[in-house]
Amino acid sequence: MRGLMGCLVFVGLNWLCLRAEAGLPDKRELQDLDEIIFVKRYTYDANHYYTEFINSTWKPGGNICVLNLKTGAVRELLPQMAGGVFGRFDLSFDARRVVFDWKPGPQDGCRIFEVNIDGTGLRQLTFPQADEAELSSAYRKRPAYHHGTDDMHPCYLPDGGIAFVSTRCQYGILCDPVDDFTTTVMFRMDGDGRNMRQLSNSSVSEACPVMLEDGRLMYTRWEYVDKGAVAVKCLWAMRPDGTASQEIYGNDIAVPTTMLYGRPIPGMTDAFVFLGTPHYPQNGFGTVVRLDMSKPIRTDLPMTYITPDVDIQTEGGFHFGDGEGGWRLDPDGKGRLFKDPYPLSASLFLVSHKPAGETWQSPAGYGLYLLDEQGGVSEIYRDPAISCFMPYPLRARRVPPVVHSPADRALAAAGEAVCLVQDVYHGLAGVPRGAVRWLRVLEQVPRPWAAQMPDNSDEYDQQHIVISKDTHLGLKVQWGVVPVDPDGSAHFKVPAGRNIFLQALDADYLMLQTERTYVNYMPGEARSCIGCHETPQSAADYHRKCRWRRARPSAFGRVPDVPGPQPNEERGQRPLDYMADVQPLFDRHCISCHGESAGEPGRLDLRGKLTRKFCVSYEALLPDRRKVVYDRGLLGTVIGENHPKTGNVAYLPPNTLGARTSVLAAMLGRGKIVLADTAKQARAASLAKSHAASVARVTSEEFLRLANWIDTNCQYYGSYWGRRDLKHQDSPIFRPSPTFEQAISREFPF
Repeated sequence: MRGLMGCLVFVGLNWLCLRAEAGLPDKRELQDLDEIIFVKRYTYDANHYYTEFINSTWKPGGNICVLNLKTGAVRELLPQMAGGVFGRFDLSFDARRVVFDWKPGPQDGCRIFEVNIDGTGLRQLTFPQADEAELSSAYRKRPAYHHGTDDMHPCYLPDGGIAFVSTRCQYGILCDPVDDFTTTVMFRMDGDGRNMRQLSNSSVSEACPVMLEDGRLMYTRWEYVDKGAVAVKCLWAMRPDGTASQEIYGNDIAVPTTMLYGRPIPGMTDAFVFLGTPHYPQNGFGTVVRLDMSKPIRTDLPMTYITPDVDIQTEGGFHFGDGEGGWRLDPDGKGRLFKDPYPLSASLFLVSHKPAGETWQSPAGYGLYLLDEQGGVSEIYRDPAISCFMPYPLRARRVPPVVHSPADRALAAAGEAVCLVQDVYHGLAGVPRGAVRWLRVLEQVPRPWAAQMPDNSDEYDQQHIVISKDTHLGLKVQWGVVPVDPDGSAHFKVPAGRNIFLQALDADYLMLQTERTYVNYMPGEARSCIGCHETPQSAADYHRKCRWRRARPSAFGRVPDVPGPQPNEERGQRPLDYMADVQPLFDRHCISCHGESAGEPGRLDLRGKLTRKFCVSYEALLPDRRKVVYDRGLLGTVIGENHPKTGNVAYLPPNTLGARTSVLAAMLGRGKIVLADTAKQARAASLAKSHAASVARVTSEEFLRLANWIDTNCQYYGSYWGRRDLKHQDSPIFRPSPTFEQAISREFPF
């Protein structure tokens, strides 16, 4: 090992001499660092980074502690709470108070408390919901987990409030087949615990909010919209009122799959540090990475591995350098690991660290260390009986500015927000001006706890309530379409408090590009973007190149458009339901040949006959990726979020997804689609010729429904509600055809 690996034990009185012995530079950042606050806790041993509070072994003990660097003395702030488990904390800007989450018992939820730095003035800020007992009774799946609410990861706000994450949204993780795992999203409250409100609406978990020097909150957001289900836990930011949410880094970076504990580097506006970890089987341990955001953020160039001998190259464990330029995969994590990097400067970090030897879940394996930018470590403090986490300088810091976005009261009262697009062609490489005529407004709907069904028989491919076969795991609904002006601008309303993403459409409502992420809008918020695949650098470049343009985007001069219907739709708001949208086309035009009477082995069967979870035609068309990949090649590029789970996140140019890659859509489109792949286009033309009579009978409405289905990645069920498995066919709620209102409901609608 190079540098300072395992070289010294730091005890406060020997600070200066040990720094000299270890070869650490005499950093000015450390001159006024007298005390460190940290958490003692037995190491969590849950099976995912986000399930620490759900299925870690109950091991009470530990405390919030203060280490005096001059004397080596350690004092506990809360000895009266040592019978529980301390999670994460934050220090007030004046360094006089600590806010933290604490779990008192194995069947109790985590709650947020505050205490003075001298241990006095303890008060509880969050409490169980009034219906906590009912929630636990209704949704508990296994006795080991209290399936009520949990409040965690508090963070002081400059306006006196506190941000935190909570399961009060009552959503289940989309890729959890038994629905044990609950989603945490961003909340805030006043400093006394009052006026709690939700700031985000993600389908899968968010974590670890921290303040940036510009007044925004940075946090880890896990998401997947038509991309690998475990590959993108990246860094986002929002204003403390929930507005202006924006990616900072990682939305199309495959590894590390999880970016946790992000923090700004002091005095720098475009530099951060985070911990790169696997999705499983660990609890937020991994490698320390520094970000330089002056480099292109759609690449891995911003990342510098401060601990380059530790890497996350795949899922299922850690990779450690073998000292000879190679790597070894170790699911047990017996190499050196890190957690909770706190930047003192761009080159010096406080960390929690486990030296090589013990496994990642060693109960007392982690101590407090100083890490330099060459990857060298020097031990600061270690308790041989219990692990130590979250080293944090106990000193006052500057209060960031209070920032917020003005809200339109009328929009807020209606639960709406406004989106302004300056030029949709910015970022749409290869799409000629004039081609984009519409934007389709879509939503990824989180799965409510209320959608749970007994016996788990409606599970498929890690979906507790199955939505699709080998495509996406979360429900999609359509809110409608809005026009795009000739100059590429658009101005329209969107529903607030929902996960909204857009598709750029041509004059025939065929998708040119889809947004494989989503934006949360707060009620009354107005926000704008330049165009597609936007980054801070590309936005700056756009404004620099186009500053000579004085014309205001034309769409901005009118009242915002309201998402409306596509041709032959009664309204724009509708569920995306295969049996209602697509199967009727096959029933009318196809099953006379492609049905049971065909009698030829391997012949395409397009009947709507029900199968155990879907129907015959759907299973015949969709690729099967779970065992042996089988694909008739008719639907084109279809994203499987579970296949593969990692990777599967890279930016895809326009016209590389959806109906414009589909042989079936090109065959039925009567010239509306010409496939880029010449072999596939020849196949489509041949099929169109041999099926000419049937193709001629397909109406424009039927074709649009088919293309719309393919463009939204081939969803089967239109809601989370009702029984799926064929054995429940006598149930009154067996595969109901939902209304739009039922599809987006967060309570059982039948």
